[in-house]
Amino acid sequence: MDKRTRVVVVGGGYAGVMAANRLTRSDDVVVTLVNSQGEFVERIRLHQRAAGTHDAVRDYREVLNERVRLVTDDVVRIDASDRKVVTARGGGLEYDYLIYAVGSVSGTPDVPGADEFAYPLASLAEAQRLHDVLAATPAAEVTVVGGGATGIETAAELAEVGHSVTLVCGRTLGPYLHPSGRRTVARRLARLGVTMLTGPDAAVTEVTRDAVRLRDGRVLAGAVTVWTAGFEAAGLAARSGLRTDAAGRLITDATLTSLDDDRILAAGDAAAPMGLELRMSCQAAGPLGAHAADTVLHRIAGSPAEQMSLGFNGLCLSLGRRAGVFQFASAGDDAKRLHLRGGIGAKVKEFVCVHTIGQLVSEAAKPGSFSWKRGQQPEAAPALSASR
Repeated sequence: MDKRTRVVVVGGGYAGVMAANRLTRSDDVVVTLVNSQGEFVERIRLHQRAAGTHDAVRDYREVLNERVRLVTDDVVRIDASDRKVVTARGGGLEYDYLIYAVGSVSGTPDVPGADEFAYPLASLAEAQRLHDVLAATPAAEVTVVGGGATGIETAAELAEVGHSVTLVCGRTLGPYLHPSGRRTVARRLARLGVTMLTGPDAAVTEVTRDAVRLRDGRVLAGAVTVWTAGFEAAGLAARSGLRTDAAGRLITDATLTSLDDDRILAAGDAAAPMGLELRMSCQAAGPLGAHAADTVLHRIAGSPAEQMSLGFNGLCLSLGRRAGVFQFASAGDDAKRLHLRGGIGAKVKEFVCVHTIGQLVSEAAKPGSFSWKRGQQPEAAPALSASR
C-alpha cells in the first residue's frame, strides 16, 4: 500500500500551480491538481484575448512539474468529513490535505439587465465570448463598466484595436492609483479616444441589449457592454459548508489553514487570512500558493507551520500595446506617488506577465526555489492542530 501523503489542489491558476509544483519537493507527497480547463490561463491577459492581441493560454506541460497529476474536471463539492472532493463527472478524489485555490469570478451584478446583456471578463470562456461578439461587429461602440484595473486595461485594449469605447468608472477612475498615476492613465485613455465618465451620477442603473442607463438619466447607446465591476470568490467553499467572508473567500488562520478543518488550506483569490484584505492579484497568488504548500509540508513533517507574510510592490496596467503604468506601492499595498509610464510602463507590464509565468516554470524545475517579498501578516488567530 502506498503510504505517501495525498494532496489535492483545487484550481489550476497562478496560486494552484505554484502550490502543486512546490509540494513536489517531497518525494513522500502525491499531488493531484484539479482544474476545469485543460490549459493554463494567463488571467492577466484576458483583456488581450478579448481584443485578439494574445491567446492568454499556455500548455500545462510548460508550467507544471511532471510529478503533478492533472485532472480536467469541475469540483462540485468538498466532503471534509470523508476527506474527498466530488467532481462533476461523478468521480471522487480522496485526500489527506486539500489546497483550495479556485480563484475568483465576476461579481454578481445587482443592476437590472446586467446578467442578461453585459459581458463579464473573468474567465477564458467569457473573454472568448466577448472576442467573438466584437469580431462580428467591427468598430462596435463598446461601454466598459468598472473603473478598476480590468476595466482600464480592457477599455484601452479595445480602443487601440479600433472600437469606440466609453468607460463608466463610477466614483473614481482607478481607485487604487495615486492621483499622479490616475492622471497619467486618464491622459493615455483620452489619447486613445476613450470617453471616461466618473462621479456619483456615473453609476449604472440598468443595462439593456443596446444601451446603458446611468443614475442621472443619461443613456449610453452601444452594441456591446462589458462588465468588469468587481470580483468575488467562487462559491465552492460556501456550498461545502466551510466558513467564508463576504466576498466568498475561505477564512483561514495565519498559516492559511481553514478555521473549520486543519486538512484544508486556501491560497490566491480564494483565501481570506484573518484580518487581511489582500488585493486579488497574481502578485498575491504565487506567494499564497507557495506558503500553503509549505504549511502542508510542515504538517507532514511534524514541524510548526509559519505565519504567512506578504509584501506588495505595486500595480501594473497595460494601456494598449504601446503604453502602460507601473504604480509603485508600499509593502502594505498603499499606492505611492512614483510610477512608470508610457513605453517603459508597457515594457514593465509585459515583463511582469512573462516573469509571472517564469516563476511557475522555475518552481516546477526546482521545487522550493520561489521566494517573495515579506510584509503584511494576518492577525494571530490560533492555528488548528488537532487532526480529523
